[in-house]
Amino acid sequence: MQNNNNGVAFTEEMKKDYTILVPNMLPIQFGLALKIMKNYGYHMELLTTDGPAIVETGLKNVHNDTCYPALLTIGQLIHAVESGKYDTHKIALIMSQTGGGCRASNYIHLLRKALKKNGYDHIPVISLNFSGLEANPGFKLTPQMLVQIAYGLLIGDLIMMLHNQCRPYEKVPGASQKAVDICTRAVSERFTGNRLIHYKEVRHLYRFVLDAFAKVPCDLSVQKKKVGIVGEIYVKFSPLGNNHLEDFLVSEGCEPVLPGLLDFCMYCIYNGIIDHELYGRSAKTAMRNKLIYKFVLNKQKDMISIIQKHGRFRAPQCFEDVRKLSREIIGQGVKMGEGWLLPAEMVELITEGVNNIVCTQPFGCLPNHIAGKGMVRKIRERYPQANIVSVDYDPGASKINQENRIKLMLSTAE
Repeated sequence: MQNNNNGVAFTEEMKKDYTILVPNMLPIQFGLALKIMKNYGYHMELLTTDGPAIVETGLKNVHNDTCYPALLTIGQLIHAVESGKYDTHKIALIMSQTGGGCRASNYIHLLRKALKKNGYDHIPVISLNFSGLEANPGFKLTPQMLVQIAYGLLIGDLIMMLHNQCRPYEKVPGASQKAVDICTRAVSERFTGNRLIHYKEVRHLYRFVLDAFAKVPCDLSVQKKKVGIVGEIYVKFSPLGNNHLEDFLVSEGCEPVLPGLLDFCMYCIYNGIIDHELYGRSAKTAMRNKLIYKFVLNKQKDMISIIQKHGRFRAPQCFEDVRKLSREIIGQGVKMGEGWLLPAEMVELITEGVNNIVCTQPFGCLPNHIAGKGMVRKIRERYPQANIVSVDYDPGASKINQENRIKLMLSTAE
């Protein structure tokens, strides 16, 4: 069966015995999301492959001027297909498709082209999109599923945040990773057995995660340099994409600070409201997005409140406050790629006392060079204490040069 873009469609029948391969960006959050999807009959596997072989596979199948995240995600998927680990007639591949002017909208077409080039055009490619760009008869996200996934992302963001707050200070190496494993296992067990997780249980899981990380022995007498990480979503989060930036910062005696994935999700939701306000687009879509935004925002506020009451860890800022912070730097009509969210997250970090920031961006990513690197001067004018370095990532970039640029920033860091 062909879909409307001449690729093989993922059908309802395939759902029964196909494995859907997922390129990795956030091991914790994606791992929980895939566990939830299993409850709805989807067999999904998160790829954890790393190293030069992924880049080499990407370069063989994607033009080297293409966006670096596309090269890596397609490289990881094709590498898995060619590994011999899977029956290529019983797998499907999935990629997000954003729509709009970002090149991410074209990743899925580049993936299909790579599959055809290598004789694998019988493998279905699923477009994960919320814009009606492509239909996937056998892969559908219902409102109930999205609510459950949102709960998983909230908990995943909390685990990631607490891990970064503990790891640089742990007295026993690996203790914070052990807490990650305990929490992800416990949370995953709650999302099994075709059962719905109600929000009361999510609140209980927040406390469980907080208590688990509070037990990690930490030496808080030593002051570490806090370094925020912002940028293009894939390169910001993916260890494969940023050459294990978090590990590098910890090895340099720093505490990495990352805004959560939920912030990006709320940014995307709120853009539907902006489209109506600025460009007169669908009022119905704007109203729907307002309701979704309010629902997710209230859940985030509740999580922040629970963190603050616990008292051991720093809580993130409410996204509504972050959104308002962006107005002093950039217009909200700038929403290509990470758009106004990127400078908003930089200002968020600075107002939280995290003045040292690494802005990660794929080489040649125009939206991120404008909304990220292009806003640094304006941010510094308003916040003179800001210590920001922009770092490009691409196949030809030297890891040593990237790390040296970051070390230079750290040499002047407070």
